[in-house]
Amino acid sequence: MLSPYMSPVERVWFYSLRILCGLILLFLVLPVLVIVPLSFNSGSFLVYPLQGFSLHWYQDFFSSAEWMRALKNSIIVAPAATLLAMVFGTLASIGLTRGDFPGKSLVMALVISPMVVPVVIIGVASYLFFAPLGMGNSFISLILVHAVLGVPFVIITVSATLQGFNYNLVRAAASLGASPLLAFRRVTLPLIAPGVISGALFAFATSFDEVVVTLFLAGPEQATLPRQMFSGIRENLSPTIAAAATLLIGFSVVLLLTLEWLRGRSEKLRTQQPG
Repeated sequence: MLSPYMSPVERVWFYSLRILCGLILLFLVLPVLVIVPLSFNSGSFLVYPLQGFSLHWYQDFFSSAEWMRALKNSIIVAPAATLLAMVFGTLASIGLTRGDFPGKSLVMALVISPMVVPVVIIGVASYLFFAPLGMGNSFISLILVHAVLGVPFVIITVSATLQGFNYNLVRAAASLGASPLLAFRRVTLPLIAPGVISGALFAFATSFDEVVVTLFLAGPEQATLPRQMFSGIRENLSPTIAAAATLLIGFSVVLLLTLEWLRGRSEKLRTQQPG
């Protein structure tokens, strides 16, 4: 808030900083927003000015066998990869948060390394691993690698949730006769659920948007929506790609709003825990 006691220099700095932040935000958002109006263009080219309003390219998207196959493949791969990432990521976070063993930092670095290793390297390595096994163009290899890419997001969000977790609740459940599995299901899991779901949504978005690994591991029958968009840009630049991109943008906005809601819920649950 602008204080009435600010000096002229402080006022200039105050407004300059906000203008700079606004320009950076515009730089990040504008390329995304530019594509949305083009998806409603009645013309056949991705150019401005728009020739008119039309839903033709959305109709073309939903009536195309190739686009629908790509969408179906994405709907198959992303949830399966998310489920694997959620299970293994949650178990890994619990083990790394509660456990104390030699090399713990190294293990943590290894499990989150898919976030920092260039995706093209992961794609090449995955192809060299799966191709000799006859799984170069299969849903199984694609799902497994997408799950690997999603695990770090689950580990980070669940570990952050566990930092404020009150383990006295688990001890109390055990003292009342609950087995470790029952205590996890009835006590731990409900309290860390916002972190688990947040990580799962990040993993889902990562899998749903992934194109580099898919180029290495997916054949024509396993092509996902991002790969179909990439192929369309190279072979036949059509406004249908803009329609597909707009749908992905809308999907990402829904995910972002859901994550923000879960973040608020996680903070609320954390403050409600007894000390």
